[in-house]
Amino acid sequence: MKLTPYPLAALARRMFRELEEQGSIFDLPRSRFFSPSGKQDFSVSFHRHRVPSPLGPAAGPHTQMAQNLVLAWLGGARIMELKTVQILDDLEIPRPCIDMRTVGYNAEWSQELKLEESVDEYVKGSMLIDMLAASGQIAGIGNTREVIFDLSVGYDLVGIRSERVRAFIEGMMQARETVERLRAEIPAELGELRDLDFATALADTVTLSTFHGCPPEEIEGIIEFLMEEYGLNCVVKFNPMLLGRDETAHLLHERLGYHDIQVPVTAFERDTTWDQAVAMMERLEQKAQTLGLGLGAKFTNTLIVENNQGFLPESEKEVYLSGPPLHVLAMHLVRRFRRQFGDRIPISFSAGIDSVNFPDAVALGLVPVTVCTDLLKKGGYGRMRAYHEQLSQRMEQVGAGDIGALILKVYGQAEEALDQAGGELEPLRRSAHFEALSSGEDLRAVVGSDLLARWVSAAKLLNTERYVEGVAEDARYGQERNATAPRKIGRHLQLFDCITCDLCIPVCPNDANFTYSVEEEEIPVLKARQTEKGWDWSHAGNLRLEERHQIGTFADFCNECGNCDVFCPEDGGPYVVKPRFFRRAEDWERSTNLDGFQMERRADRDEVRGRFEGQEFGLWAEASAIVFAGAGFRVRFDRRDPEGTIEGGAKGEVDLTYGLIMDSLRRAILDGDRVNYINSLSREN
Repeated sequence: MKLTPYPLAALARRMFRELEEQGSIFDLPRSRFFSPSGKQDFSVSFHRHRVPSPLGPAAGPHTQMAQNLVLAWLGGARIMELKTVQILDDLEIPRPCIDMRTVGYNAEWSQELKLEESVDEYVKGSMLIDMLAASGQIAGIGNTREVIFDLSVGYDLVGIRSERVRAFIEGMMQARETVERLRAEIPAELGELRDLDFATALADTVTLSTFHGCPPEEIEGIIEFLMEEYGLNCVVKFNPMLLGRDETAHLLHERLGYHDIQVPVTAFERDTTWDQAVAMMERLEQKAQTLGLGLGAKFTNTLIVENNQGFLPESEKEVYLSGPPLHVLAMHLVRRFRRQFGDRIPISFSAGIDSVNFPDAVALGLVPVTVCTDLLKKGGYGRMRAYHEQLSQRMEQVGAGDIGALILKVYGQAEEALDQAGGELEPLRRSAHFEALSSGEDLRAVVGSDLLARWVSAAKLLNTERYVEGVAEDARYGQERNATAPRKIGRHLQLFDCITCDLCIPVCPNDANFTYSVEEEEIPVLKARQTEKGWDWSHAGNLRLEERHQIGTFADFCNECGNCDVFCPEDGGPYVVKPRFFRRAEDWERSTNLDGFQMERRADRDEVRGRFEGQEFGLWAEASAIVFAGAGFRVRFDRRDPEGTIEGGAKGEVDLTYGLIMDSLRRAILDGDRVNYINSLSREN
């Protein structure tokens, strides 16, 4: 199943209606929105841009749809590492593709949208953020001007030089045309937002994410092209295989205890070596300096491992590890890189980040600190709020008012760092520096910009050594602590009624799963056969809807990744078993392998298409009157009394149960008390 973008109008309408009526946006409750306290300054610099926080979603499932970006922003993300795009944008992706039962595995996939769609989605995300900010309904949260959209491109130079990838890059660097086209789609009830000064220059930074095994000369050529052709600040994302086979095995198996994780020997044989990476970055550093551009390194990409966990498709012989063990590997690479380059080349980081270690990563001076695996766990984007809460607590503990002060104070190494940065300082001047640090004065005014930069830089290196020294011994990253899968209760999901724990909703990165309310009713299991004398009836009991609260899936946003199945206490997977809804009739018609429904409200009636076990039906409803049709039949009846009101014709037996289910879903989705993507297409305030 491929992702299908929603119109800006429907997204905006749902967003504002939901905020007003339910106090949430795309199912994220207001209580989980990031709300800056103003007590501390979390701001950092990234390629000469100042942003309010170093936190962001990593390139992946959380950064390819417009609602993804809005949800990440609401959670406090301010550096968005956008989903990696490439010229091959029509790939068959194995399903399921995410295994979060323990540490985190995925079957590699590229973007799931066309390149042109990706531009639209990122621009829509930016515009929705601006609309929310301008509405005044979320105070103090900022706007798109305080967000960096970091492009991520791959996987080879030929593809990146192609006309379509060029158009993608140029469309993000200057999005005015797209903004003006989308501006006209803003719905009438939000007309006051049409005249906003939407951001148009959306990107001047790019992270290069090449495939595992990409030759270093290819990587270097791509970066040179992006710098010379587009003047982009560039980050090179490295693979953990840089550690080498021996150190990787030592950390994974002996230090962390993951004896079941096996890295193929070929992964190291075909990947960039450490010496090659160093030589390449030295040359690119010179290139960037010549062009007046920024150059950074990112640690790390995922780790290639054998597919031996029994969840992802057997066709995938190799899959990709993330989460806690990758954190340890990546941090060891950060230390090695800094021992080689000092703090000359800035480092961004993504590997096993969570709310607990986020403050430590920030204290190492890593920018941005991006997260993926942790957001795929219970709570989803709502987990992000705790990141800033933990950072705030750590800063309060050490008496730091900003990130620079945190870096200097967090591990008690400010004195040693000053010795390294300032050389021999007069005692009085030295004392004044530490007094200013202790009291929270403006260090730049007391110390001076140049010395302060060197002081903080030296502290980053010392902090890195201190943190990495102990990270492999931290039980949080070991196999024993990460071996337990989410609990199952031994019951299989049904179309209706489950334990309605709602765990499946926030763990979907695309907000595909949702709740709706049904009337507590009994749907008769009713079949009819037309004879010369009239209708013969077969009544086999009732389908009783015991729970008002039900779960459904928006097919347009579901890529069948399988993550909701991991966290659902019942077996079967919500994305497989629960009712699936399509926005457009053509998408429903094309998806003949999937059961599901498509419905729309017209001026005079509601229309519903349904598919049950491959059988297709149509339903047209006016009040309680229903027209129900399928292969060989078309009947009309009152849903309150089918047996007494049926008319029409049928060549064989008609199972009215399907029609009654479709009608129940119609009323729940189009007339229900919950805002959703389907009723947002047609509802007006």
